[in-house]
Amino acid sequence: MQQVNTQHLRNYPKKPTQVYLFGTCIVDSFFPDSGMDAILLLEREGIEVIYPQGQSCCGQPAYNSGYKEEAKAVALAQVKQFPLDIPIVVISGSCGGMMRHHYLDLLGDSVGDSVGNNAEITNFCQRVFEFTEFLVNVLRLKPIDQGPKERVALHTSCAARREMGVHITGNKLISQLANVELVLHDYESECCGFGGTFAVKHADISAAMVADKSKNLVASDVVRYVSADHGCMMNINGALDYQNESLRGEHIASYLLNRIKGKTAKAVL
Repeated sequence: MQQVNTQHLRNYPKKPTQVYLFGTCIVDSFFPDSGMDAILLLEREGIEVIYPQGQSCCGQPAYNSGYKEEAKAVALAQVKQFPLDIPIVVISGSCGGMMRHHYLDLLGDSVGDSVGNNAEITNFCQRVFEFTEFLVNVLRLKPIDQGPKERVALHTSCAARREMGVHITGNKLISQLANVELVLHDYESECCGFGGTFAVKHADISAAMVADKSKNLVASDVVRYVSADHGCMMNINGALDYQNESLRGEHIASYLLNRIKGKTAKAVL
């Protein structure tokens, strides 16, 4: 059943002085610069960013593949890494959706002395914010664009769009950049074909989907596309590279930071 986006019903807290950052395994392994840019962007707003060194995967690959016990073990390990009652900012909508919407269901029958109780797990889930959601709805960020004029497209992952409303907050952030024209590409809401384990289990279908997505991005005649999810970006960039296309993606944390600082964003190769 499709997860209903209840973002508009959420009560958002006042601007905090501290946050945790959940960096995700893809960022840690492949895109560390994006993680650092997210930290710098938050610190520019006067927020202390705490990065627990013991964090790892959110457990989504195991959960989506039917390995419930293994996913529980990973999820419990993550909960223990974020004990302070402060927001947990996640720089991936799909990971954020897993942690906010699925942890309570996954861990509901696992609580005990070593874990806590349902109220503690619920509190953890309620403290989870996707990065762009946090910038828009908690920080009320109004980025002052210092970069050159350009046209960009926005890509949001299916899970991020469905569960976390990232297409709304990402659109709002980019639309506030005075020198940036946000271009709506054809079939903008369609999946890129990544889907985590889907790309491995159904490689041919995944390849056809990303070929279609990348074709429409190129046809939109933009200098780059921006995304809040590295999994999608890695998949689309790989397809573009295979097609010998010059278009590349930029994570929204890096893109916003560069625009605010007046630098021309460099697409991730």
